Amino acid sequence: MAAPRRDSAGRAVDALASPALTNLIGVIGIATPITAWLAARGTTKNALLIVETVIVMALVGSHVWLRKRYIQLRRANNVRDMDDAQYYDLVRGKLENELVADYGAIADGHLQAYATEVPRLTVMLVQTLMESQSQPQRILASDLTTNPELLAHRREYLTAQRQLLQAGGTINRLFIAYVHDLCREDYARSLLQLIASHRDLGVICALAVRDRLRADQAVDVIIISAAAALVEDEQGDADYTKGRSTVHFKGVDRWISRFESVWGAGAGADSATAALRTYENAARPLLESTWDEARIRQTVDTL
Repeated sequence: MAAPRRDSAGRAVDALASPALTNLIGVIGIATPITAWLAARGTTKNALLIVETVIVMALVGSHVWLRKRYIQLRRANNVRDMDDAQYYDLVRGKLENELVADYGAIADGHLQAYATEVPRLTVMLVQTLMESQSQPQRILASDLTTNPELLAHRREYLTAQRQLLQAGGTINRLFIAYVHDLCREDYARSLLQLIASHRDLGVICALAVRDRLRADQAVDVIIISAAAALVEDEQGDADYTKGRSTVHFKGVDRWISRFESVWGAGAGADSATAALRTYENAARPLLESTWDEARIRQTVDTL
């Protein structure tokens, strides 16, 4: 029964904000003073003027409320000035429709981005964190690391991270990898190089084995303070020709809880930071000598 009540409330609000009702109130507002001045009795005039005052106050209040509730788009001063007015009007309409659709999603607390939009949106979220001074100035990020080189190529994102860390913020990054990948020499080399570069920035790194996580824990997500969670719905590629992510501005606590359930407490034996330390201690000597897949698998099996 809750959903119908919300729908009814929404329809009522839309009806009150409708142009038809606003126009009707405007017409009444014009007619009322005219009727008042034409009326013969003073009491009638006073009553009508009181009604007029109420109508004017309602119009002003409605105007202020609408400006706060709805996005307003600047329109062209004269469409006819465009070289091809019809084409311009069609394009303008498409862009407005797209913007309004996105704005509606943002109003509900969610925003989707695709392909090349994703890295730009990620950088914007980090920069906005610094500008807003939201607390804590922290990023919690988990990465399904099927290809370590993908993250290494996101230079603008790495620059934004560096700026946050230099400003006193913190970043915890959890690398999530499959067992068969962790046992590969080429993967181990790329992963540990990536981790070293992040540590140079000041990022706190950790490792989790994908095969041992629940589906709801093995998610690509960047949690911005306690304000937003950027969830990767479809992993992108190096050229950003594909990929889809959603930013959630509501329910961020559940993403933090999932992250912390994998990260673990402190640097204890069961923590993700301890798992990375164990893997590094076994993998780095093998990378410097001869890779032994059977030996590294024994270590991975203990993580």
